[in-house]
Amino acid sequence: MEQGSAHHVKALRRFNRYFTRRIGVLDDHYLGQDRPLGEARLLFEIGEDGASLRDLRSRLGLDAGYLSRMIRALEAQGLVRVRVHPADNRLRIAELTPAGVVEVKEQDRRSNALAEGLLSGLDARQREELTVAVAVAERLLRLAAITVERVDGASRDARDCLAAYAVDIDERFPEGFDPASLVRPEEVSGDAGAFLVAYEEGRPVGCGALRRLEPEVGEIRHVWVHPAARRLGLARRILDGLEDQATERGCEVVRLDTHAVLTEAQAMYRACGYTEIPRYDDNVYAAHWFEKRLVRRSA
Repeated sequence: MEQGSAHHVKALRRFNRYFTRRIGVLDDHYLGQDRPLGEARLLFEIGEDGASLRDLRSRLGLDAGYLSRMIRALEAQGLVRVRVHPADNRLRIAELTPAGVVEVKEQDRRSNALAEGLLSGLDARQREELTVAVAVAERLLRLAAITVERVDGASRDARDCLAAYAVDIDERFPEGFDPASLVRPEEVSGDAGAFLVAYEEGRPVGCGALRRLEPEVGEIRHVWVHPAARRLGLARRILDGLEDQATERGCEVVRLDTHAVLTEAQAMYRACGYTEIPRYDDNVYAAHWFEKRLVRRSA
């Protein structure tokens, strides 16, 4: 365990114990209703729009059997019904019944009352301080839970991320963007390079690519984060991962370029140790070119 980690683990566990007790997670009658927190949360996630069982499993990290048992319990209480998706008979959709809608509205009312009760003992400055602290904690916990994995450049997740990246920058670049400029799968797979995908609760939320320019020079391309996962620090994690991949492949230097309008990307690269260099490629979308010498990281 790294130095200081024991202290951090102890602090987080202490907070978890206090908060779960304070909001009544340990009570089988969460918020005074006739169900535990798991069922209450499942009702909330289904919501008025409904949700597929597949999405619920992914979103809540539940075992399929456990989710099925909770769904059956809620069906028996008349709060949920399950139907087959009209366009895909393999997909089952959970929906709230009218009684379920009423139940969730009452759950929201009680949750708000609980939160207001927790805040009532604080003055205005303290409430603002707590709100900021909670936002920071949520951001860091989300970032900690995201995984960054190397995938085949031809995989569906890789191509879906690149397609989303292309749509995103096509809207931002004044001249638009031609998807033909995206890296090809063979450039970012195997010994030639690497493709990283970031996953949050099983869903791809970011990507980045590495390809080899010269025997000891790699190039980083298409570092992208989904709008819903921005401002977490995820782009830096993807960048770190790509640098690690470059080091593993014997690269001593990595280069990258970026568009003039991507000022936040330029600031991140500079903050991460990249220095601006003369043009090294013929990318028509690039206005700034960067380079970083890599230092092999200790295990």
